[in-house]
This record gives sequence, structure tokens and C-alpha cells, in this order.
Amino acid sequence: MAETKAEETTSTARGNRRRLQGRVVNDTKAEGRAKKTVVVSVERRYRDPVYGKYVKSRKKYHAHDEKEQYRTNDLVEIGECRPMSATKRWIVTRLLDRPEEV
Repeated sequence: MAETKAEETTSTARGNRRRLQGRVVNDTKAEGRAKKTVVVSVERRYRDPVYGKYVKSRKKYHAHDEKEQYRTNDLVEIGECRPMSATKRWIVTRLLDRPEEV
């Protein structure tokens, strides 16, 4: 019985990878560099511990885009994965919203 519990805990720990939502701010296709990489800006709101006001903070993540299908301004979901390069530790899991082109 002890072996099955140990196996269950490792499988659930591996399945609990973080997922974030954000906008693609740079798809690097126009420049011809960093292929299969998109830069996703994730905005987070948190309460300031001293003043109690809500503060917005943004952070950019480099994410892997295998099929090079995501464009600038797409709302996407990214998930944690193994390190693929010096800066890339996320992978784009799905497209949430694509704005209409004008």
C-alpha cells in the first residue's frame, strides 16, 4: 500500500503545473529571429500590504509556439514546462480569444 501512495503523490505533483493567461505582445515572425517563440504579457492584480490599494503588475514570459500559429494581440493560456532555452520555460497550451482584424 505504501508504494501506491508514493506513486499517486508523484503523478499529482507533476500534474499541478501553473497556468497563466495573457496577451501575445511579440510573435517575432516579422524580424525572422527566435522562431517558435512568442512573448506573452501576463497582468496580475494584488492588494498592497501597507496601503490596501489594488495594484496591477505585468510580467513578460517567453513561451514555445510549435506551429507558429499565434499572433500579436491573441489572448492565450500558457503552462509551465521543462526549460527549452535560457529564457523559455513556458508553452502555449491554447488560444482563448483572437480579436477581429480591422
